[in-house]
Amino acid sequence: MKVLIVDDHAVVRHGLKSALDSHGYEVVAEAGSINEAQAFMAQTNPDAIVVDINLPDGSGFDLVAWSRKISPATAIVVLTLNDGEDYVRAAKCAGANAFIVKSAPLTDLIAALDFAISSPTSFSSKHITTSGVDSGLSAREIDVLHSINHGLTNAAIATQLYVSVSTVKTHVSSILRKLDANNRVQALAVARERGLLV
Repeated sequence: MKVLIVDDHAVVRHGLKSALDSHGYEVVAEAGSINEAQAFMAQTNPDAIVVDINLPDGSGFDLVAWSRKISPATAIVVLTLNDGEDYVRAAKCAGANAFIVKSAPLTDLIAALDFAISSPTSFSSKHITTSGVDSGLSAREIDVLHSINHGLTNAAIATQLYVSVSTVKTHVSSILRKLDANNRVQALAVARERGLLV
């Protein structure tokens, strides 16, 4: 089975490649960004993709959704540091087959890959949050929330996500409403409490 690894950290890609190789998978490419991943997908036509959410040129959720449109049968596993029910739900909505946190044992990742390859239309996640609170944030709103956490202005977020400033303002308003917050600082505090921000 051919696997494409997408993660912005070279050490993580290397570790995953070694682990997957030793379990009989063939890692055909390693990508550090969405653009690289899209190019490698066209070149290698992988059976499975292991993708991180936080990538330098956008959200892993965007790559998942794009990949799902291109190839309905590709197994897609989201492997991330991000913890929270919203992330699990966003991964599922984007079209992923499985959600694994990076703190999970390697056996969980292998099991998720095996599951995703055998059941490309299903979704699995062992991940259960401690709070169990689902704020209802969309994948894009989670992206905006992370950008706010990095101190970006609406204009900078718009540039980063390739959307208009008015669209960013709409997302920010929605985030504040869903998190029951009056401002960005309060929204970030609530998000941290709920495990939405690492």
